[in-house]
Amino acid sequence: MASSCAHAGRCVYRTRRVFLPAFEHWRCRRTFAWTTSLSQEAAVANEGSAEDIVIPKKKSWSKEAVLQALASTVSRDPTAAQYIFQDDPFLTPRTPGEFKLYSLSQESGRNAAKYFVDTYPKFFQKDFAEPHIPCLMPESVQLQIDEVSEAALVERIELRKVKAAVDLYDQLLQAGTKVSLDVTNNLLDLICLYGDQDPKQENEPEQRKEDTNEAQDDVKTRKGRLRKASDLLKPVWRENNSAERIFSLMPERNAHSYSALVRGMVKYGSFSKAFNTYTDLLNNRLTADVHIFNALISAAPDMREKYNERWDLILDLLKQMSEQKVKPNMLTFNAVLKALKRCGPLARSQSLLVIGEMKALGIAPSLASYDHVLSVFYKAASPAHGHTEILQDVLNELSGKSFHAQDPDDAFFFINAMRICLDNKDMEQAYRVHHLLGEGENWRLLGDSYQQSIYYGRFFNLLCMMEHIDVVLKWYRELIPSLYYPNSHGMQDLLQALDTDSRLDLIPLIWKDIRQLGHDNKVELVEEMLSLMAREKQSPEVQESFAECALDVKSLYVQGERARPLLEWTATSLGNITSILLSAHKRQQAWEMLQLFKDSNRVPSESLMLDFLSSIKDSNDAGRAVELLRLSASFCLAITPKLIEQVQQEFVLSEDQKAVLSELEVPQSD
Repeated sequence: MASSCAHAGRCVYRTRRVFLPAFEHWRCRRTFAWTTSLSQEAAVANEGSAEDIVIPKKKSWSKEAVLQALASTVSRDPTAAQYIFQDDPFLTPRTPGEFKLYSLSQESGRNAAKYFVDTYPKFFQKDFAEPHIPCLMPESVQLQIDEVSEAALVERIELRKVKAAVDLYDQLLQAGTKVSLDVTNNLLDLICLYGDQDPKQENEPEQRKEDTNEAQDDVKTRKGRLRKASDLLKPVWRENNSAERIFSLMPERNAHSYSALVRGMVKYGSFSKAFNTYTDLLNNRLTADVHIFNALISAAPDMREKYNERWDLILDLLKQMSEQKVKPNMLTFNAVLKALKRCGPLARSQSLLVIGEMKALGIAPSLASYDHVLSVFYKAASPAHGHTEILQDVLNELSGKSFHAQDPDDAFFFINAMRICLDNKDMEQAYRVHHLLGEGENWRLLGDSYQQSIYYGRFFNLLCMMEHIDVVLKWYRELIPSLYYPNSHGMQDLLQALDTDSRLDLIPLIWKDIRQLGHDNKVELVEEMLSLMAREKQSPEVQESFAECALDVKSLYVQGERARPLLEWTATSLGNITSILLSAHKRQQAWEMLQLFKDSNRVPSESLMLDFLSSIKDSNDAGRAVELLRLSASFCLAITPKLIEQVQQEFVLSEDQKAVLSELEVPQSD
């Protein structure tokens, strides 16, 4: 039976080999869509199918890739508010003060919401977001393990509960429980990071009222950033603090243990102890890691007085790195460059060599690296003769590149580069710096809102000094207020640019922006604008717009029913507004301004009285001329006799008016 089945199988196999090729040939001839060319392509495909098919590796795309691609096709809208305010157009800021207040309000609301979500997580368990957004879900901020165990210690370390972790560690030692080396090192990292204090939680502090008023005072902001007293009182490394005590109690230590201690000592100013701890590490025949050397290099300038001794100490640390076969990283070279800034004349000769060494080792410099080099060659408030090409070389190196944050000092590159351009009045390099800022994600490295205002303020100041007014106004419309809220000094720079290019006719438009930006209470700015409008006569249309602007300024000085006036009258402001109104032939309003001189205990200038008399002569109003003389005599102006003589010669006076002039002449003759 088995042999017969095998024989039948061989017969079927032979029949299949003969029948299938014949059937395939017949099917190809009967198919209408099958052409000769297609047959050839099929044959080639069949031949190629014998080769191995290489399946490409799957490329993983981020969940935001599509949104990023779409965003790259859209440029910034200069007329729109910043992105953080687009969810609530009612809170679109118009002034620097409103910008700070609204941004802090948003952050405060976000922190409050996060506080409730984390405090009451059981009410926020349902996840509505697709895809999942972890930051919107409750975080575990409450301690879950109450027993005295190593797991409880790990939990407190992860939640950054410094004091609670230290207390629990002491309890474990008292109970005779051995804590693993890794957990102890993590505890040391936590203590040294926060200086033996609990970190300030994001949702705990509330912005104080006086802090929200910082942005209103532009003069103080220009001199320096106002800070709270708590910002000036930095924590220091206390003697025998928790980190040192735990370190001394450790039965065994490794390089990580020493690294945490050294970095903490350097961070909080105990430089001598840091070097002594490093010496103990070497005595215990351990090898330091790169983080220890980075910290010691940054502390080297504080260990020596002379410049050459500081550099010798840095070189000695680098040699020890080489002997211990510790590979430097980008932060190592940045620490060297930053320390070189405190090494005097040696810095210029060595900083470029350090950059060259970085490249030789295949380490790409970060923006902080180049910022340190620029700081070496371009000291603030000192000329950079013979080194003006350094910035150009740096920009040639960085042109077209996009960077990401690698060093905390990366955020200082753009503001310092723009400072150099401003000091050297180099508009070409300023444009290159600004173009580099727009490359890729470089705008993220501009820093916080305060640093952004510094950068754009310097850029706009340079534009006002060096560019034609049309170019200045183009950048003005592009930057303000979508990216930059200029202070009063920035608006003064713009007024000076208008004066330089004889475009004073635009002052009324700029005044509207000054009011919108909240600078209409700055005396220097307002008087600068009034003096420009009153300096020389313009066309009738321009003078009319000047007069409307002057009357708007006048309203700031007049006390309302409830509010106090924003400005106090000065003789200069009164005189300028009066001159502007006279030039626009608004004599009645100008006369009212003269009355304000007496009410404000101010004295008009002699030139103003002459201009006013000339304006009265145009209308041939003898009565008003006599009133002007009375006013001049009440101020005891030395020009009063000359004015009386001019009125007697140029006006037709009645007997009563002549009698008044005679009375005014008697005191003058006495």
